[in-house]
Amino acid sequence: MNWLAEIPRVAEMIWVKLESDPTPLKDGIILKMICGSFYLPKESESRSVLGEDAHFICAEKNTIGVVDGVGGWAKYGVDAREYARKLMENSVMAVRNQHRKSGDVDVDPIRVLHEAYANTKNIDGTSTACIVTLGDEGKTLHAVNVGDSGFMIFRENKYVYISPIRQSYFNCPLQLGKGSDDSPQSATEIKVRVLRPGDVIVLATDGLLDNVSPGEIEKLLEENNTINGSVEPEMLARIIVERLALRNSEDARRLTPFAIAAHKAGVDHIGGKMDDITVIVGQILAP
Repeated sequence: MNWLAEIPRVAEMIWVKLESDPTPLKDGIILKMICGSFYLPKESESRSVLGEDAHFICAEKNTIGVVDGVGGWAKYGVDAREYARKLMENSVMAVRNQHRKSGDVDVDPIRVLHEAYANTKNIDGTSTACIVTLGDEGKTLHAVNVGDSGFMIFRENKYVYISPIRQSYFNCPLQLGKGSDDSPQSATEIKVRVLRPGDVIVLATDGLLDNVSPGEIEKLLEENNTINGSVEPEMLARIIVERLALRNSEDARRLTPFAIAAHKAGVDHIGGKMDDITVIVGQILAP
């Protein structure tokens, strides 16, 4: 029985093809992704000291994920991070179990999200979710996204792609969990070809995406790349959070992506948006 055939797909499918490598890889070369992360919770007396974001890195499967717990649950006495944390724990289990269940070599993030969502239904709370993996011998990035987390791709220090967000209306992202009409079927599925060695993936919650433009990250990559173009993912993730996302979120006059989106929605807002900030940096490498 094909278990995948039983899984409903998604509301939107996006195919992206990047420029091919002028020096194609030899047959049999499998690309991998080395990753590092940094998380900075928003300071607040009314919130968990751990904040409401959660994430995972499953290095052996070239798969990463982030979620942002919805803080509105606090007024009901619910720790919003508990649902987010459990959804990520169940995602890791689904990633590691997938080959055993289906026999597939590549991880299917849609299947992972469906299984994790089903196994987290007993927890109060809701969250956004974005899961990213490598497929096709590492040459394709395959992602699933619900809400306003997302990812960017950089090549030779230049931004080449940013994933779209999905919201019900301004500042109200689609979300998974109890009381929400959204589900993994509400997600956007994204496939990006062709990845090259050296490409940098930045996966993040809205604490980054609301406050930092791709152009600002381009400048950081130029400053922090080594001579051969490689990066230290954990160090770069921390620099992005502390030097860009945190600084911009505290700047009441900055023209941030959130401020631009607010203006388009007819909402009066200038400056950054204080929030938990999670960033995972991955670099594509050849063996």
